[in-house]
Amino acid sequence: MLNTYETMNVGQQNQFRDTANKLLANTFLCRDKKDNKESYYFLMSFKEAFDEFFSILGYEIVLDTATGCVMLEGASASNTLKLKRDESIILLILRLLYHEKAKDTSLNENIVCSVADIHNKYDYLQIKRKLNKTDLISAVRLLRRYNLIEVTGDITTSTCRIVILPTILMAIKSEDVNEVYQTIMHIAQEDGDK
Repeated sequence: MLNTYETMNVGQQNQFRDTANKLLANTFLCRDKKDNKESYYFLMSFKEAFDEFFSILGYEIVLDTATGCVMLEGASASNTLKLKRDESIILLILRLLYHEKAKDTSLNENIVCSVADIHNKYDYLQIKRKLNKTDLISAVRLLRRYNLIEVTGDITTSTCRIVILPTILMAIKSEDVNEVYQTIMHIAQEDGDK
């Protein structure tokens, strides 16, 4: 890794540092997200150097070239983000919406939903506590920070469009979708019991 790093010019060394820091801060990179594109292609060009660098830290780079996504996976549970209840539910709803809407779109199209779609799914679960704007805004900011979604418009309006990035497939794998549904139903049942 050091040999590869030393053969890079100053600009490439800076790009290596920026890309590594972006992965450490955001966990995911998406080729289709404007501010990730350069980092994604740079990582692809120097993948072995990144693999060696992150393996020293106890991480592994998971790459899905079909969707253009990169995930930094850590072996340590101490680096796992703990989501609040509503953040978890919104993430799970977005994953279900991605799955549902992917059937109706072509491979080149973005998967888009609205804030109203999220509220409709949330209401469908019949959770007694309604989703308030503060919790929704907080969850959306968090998911945007981790490159799972992009927001177009004012998040406080029901017509606000949310682009669900394919990185969500890495956050919640396809084989886990049924488990996702069961988790949501379990949360809804617990809420009903309270």
